[in-house]
Amino acid sequence: MTDLKTTFAGLTLRNPIIVSSSGLSNTAEKNQKLAEAGAGAIVLKSLFEEQILIETDQMMSDASAYSEGADYLQEYVRHHKLSEYLSLIKDSKAVCNEVPIIASINCYSDSEWIDFAKQIEAAGADAIEINILALQSNVKYQYGSFEQRHIDILKHIKNTVKIPIIMKLGHNFTNPIVLIEQLYANGADAIVLFNRFYQPDIDIEKMKHVAGPVLSHPSELSNALRWIGIASSEVEKIDYAASGGVHNPEDIIKTILAGATAVEICSVLYKKSDSEIRKMLTFLATWMNQKGFEKISQFKGKLNHQDVRGANYFERTQFLKYFSSAK
Repeated sequence: MTDLKTTFAGLTLRNPIIVSSSGLSNTAEKNQKLAEAGAGAIVLKSLFEEQILIETDQMMSDASAYSEGADYLQEYVRHHKLSEYLSLIKDSKAVCNEVPIIASINCYSDSEWIDFAKQIEAAGADAIEINILALQSNVKYQYGSFEQRHIDILKHIKNTVKIPIIMKLGHNFTNPIVLIEQLYANGADAIVLFNRFYQPDIDIEKMKHVAGPVLSHPSELSNALRWIGIASSEVEKIDYAASGGVHNPEDIIKTILAGATAVEICSVLYKKSDSEIRKMLTFLATWMNQKGFEKISQFKGKLNHQDVRGANYFERTQFLKYFSSAK
């Protein structure tokens, strides 16, 4: 009999489909429906450090600019946002039986998150996903400092909580493998590739900046496939999940063949509905049965890059073949 169970960050999931952090997971009621629809795990909508600072600044613009007032307002906003988030964790855990609830922190410093992480763990979260998403564009940027920030934040939080820590990385690294190896060495339990940047665009009629596409496109999956395929063969003892571009049932199978144990989905649920989860699971089970696989572990990583040194050569060769045949 086909068994869809998998493991991710030390957690046992009933299947590989994780609903990623978004407005889809910002209430307990929504999360209950996602669990009933078949989700293997749910990542709650992120608690944003930047949002806390922005709201503090907005409140300060209407109040006295004394430093004491700024400190008070910032602490008030922090406390209010954290209280709301802790309630979301508790309420979601109460209605999502057997489905891990993963908290999500979006940060760029480690000054506040140590205490927050303690409270998130106490509220019952099964794991914490850390997002450190930022572009490094300062002309005085020191090479490696952004990578080191990931390691420092991870180390501080790992020393504070016992629940698994998942690192969700952006795609703006020269060599993600080096960072992943260091994150693993410092206690990361899983890696998600990749976080999605805000997509900017320009309205040429109004000549102003506007938002580009909010939802991901299926073509974005190839980047995660490449790096999961390489990373899972080079840093083997950590779990991987693909995020961005997972729109079809076939995409789940591709990511597992590349070396992932799970996928994070979001855009496909916005475009269709949470009933898509069940369709994906049915397809996965049927494919496994046809191929003679009883467990996810039997085909995980079968198509990853066993020889990383040869991977670039292979890609370059294919690149040349592709364009040499183009007319």
